[in-house]
Amino acid sequence: MNVSGRETTTSVSYFILLGFPSSPEMQLLYFGLFSVTYTLTLMGNAAIVCAVRWDRCLHTPMYILLANFSLLEMCYVTTTVPNMLANLLSTSKSISFVRCFAQFYFFFSFGYDEGFYLCIMALDRYLAICRPLHYPSIMTKKLYTGLIILGWSSGFIIYLTPVILISQLSFCGPNTIDHFICDLVQLMMLSCTKDNTTQFIYSTLNVFFMIGTFIFILSSYALVIRTVLKIPSTASKHKAFSTCASHLAVVTLFYVPILVMYVSPGSGHPVKMQKFITLFYSVITPLCNPLIYSLRNKEMKTALKKIFGPKQGVSKTQIS
Repeated sequence: MNVSGRETTTSVSYFILLGFPSSPEMQLLYFGLFSVTYTLTLMGNAAIVCAVRWDRCLHTPMYILLANFSLLEMCYVTTTVPNMLANLLSTSKSISFVRCFAQFYFFFSFGYDEGFYLCIMALDRYLAICRPLHYPSIMTKKLYTGLIILGWSSGFIIYLTPVILISQLSFCGPNTIDHFICDLVQLMMLSCTKDNTTQFIYSTLNVFFMIGTFIFILSSYALVIRTVLKIPSTASKHKAFSTCASHLAVVTLFYVPILVMYVSPGSGHPVKMQKFITLFYSVITPLCNPLIYSLRNKEMKTALKKIFGPKQGVSKTQIS
């Protein structure tokens, strides 16, 4: 981001993130709750990454994509939660101009990347279930490596434009953001200059990305479900449905609050509701995802037990 020469156009060098105004006791309670949530989120997603890395049985496109998605979740939640925790213990609750825009850029870029990864994972399930004979020749290492790179880089490329545009606006005060993250809508409200072009670009990107990826995912799983219903084997049908159910649960947790927040008609939601919805998809959802994938997937549960469970074989050898 180019913020050189900013002093000539703005008097704001930092912003105040109000977060969750409350008594000191409640601030400590929030700190403890969010600290535990953040720690469990990192541990759960890291466990999935380690299981895929160390268990050769999981070295397949589906699990490699899942491991990258879990790593992405760890990056996504880290863009906001550590700063939110620091603010809960701080009296100033300030964040510098550059750090605010950096947080804004990385948070929404990782969010876009998650949407792309859910599309890639839906495509993988479609090919595996609807085109099983052609799957090995289509989903080659070269293809899924390219998809992984695309998934990680797309959000950062797309979100450069709105971040650069809004960083060029004038901010002359006030500098208080009634949120726990640096959100574009809040920043636009604080700007001294009206810029309908930036607002239009931002809104258009959100609508096309969210609705486009959501329709792609739903279409993929509609074809998958139609194919699964035709499978004669009950065991195979149950396994396919179980895998799809995990993916769809994650898709629902990710998209429903975001669609309500950014795409719903006249999305002038009250500030408290905005904070709650943002908290849900930025903190709660990354915590739930590893639970969904590990509890509903037999291979993943086996791998996790093998890696993190008690080493019974070693203890028997030592006893003998």
